Amino acid sequence: MQVRQLGRVDYVDTALSMQRFTEARTPETADELWLCEHDAVFTQGIAGDAEHLLAPGPIPIVQTNRGGQVTYHGPGQVVAYPLIDLRRAGYFVKEYVYRLEEAAIRTLAHFGVVGHRVAHAPGVYVRLDDPHSHALLAQRPQKGLAKDDAQDFTGLGKIAALGIKVSRHCTYHGVALNVNMDLEPYSRINPCGYAGLRTVDLSTMGVNITSDEAAEVLAGQLQRRLAP
Repeated sequence: MQVRQLGRVDYVDTALSMQRFTEARTPETADELWLCEHDAVFTQGIAGDAEHLLAPGPIPIVQTNRGGQVTYHGPGQVVAYPLIDLRRAGYFVKEYVYRLEEAAIRTLAHFGVVGHRVAHAPGVYVRLDDPHSHALLAQRPQKGLAKDDAQDFTGLGKIAALGIKVSRHCTYHGVALNVNMDLEPYSRINPCGYAGLRTVDLSTMGVNITSDEAAEVLAGQLQRRLAP
């Protein structure tokens, strides 16, 4: 997988570039991983509900073709866009999402923070009272757990968000990991469509690193976890 470090780039331009890349690729096109940071922007997924935009203020709102509801991108956040041919890789979308989450979880572990999954709520979460705890969450996926009963964020903060698009078996959009951000804009939305969901970053968890350091580890994890 070819890794491209884009730096600070415009969200709309980057989304259009990913779409053009995906539309033009052939079965022989090499997979790529784009790493970047965006200026402050709210992005709304295909099924996004405007009621989750509470008070966006001057921050622009961009409608996208990824899945999911509204989220925020801004400085101090590492955004990773894997451009993968899933048919060639040999796994399906559900497995792809699991692998994205696993890459984020392993990245957090590298910095001493334990990431958790919540049933039916893609992304990665941390315990607010003890970000180093490995204790099993009641919110972890279980067989037979009803979807409407599973979205319990008690004691948790979201540290990584997922939003993907798959076209002709090829992925774009991806995962955003909060490193050292101004978290105030999250109070202007219901993050990922969940009212009251707290959003945190690594600095909130006591980990003081640069976005470049986090991006290097995340890129390595994505290369390993997304391999065929």
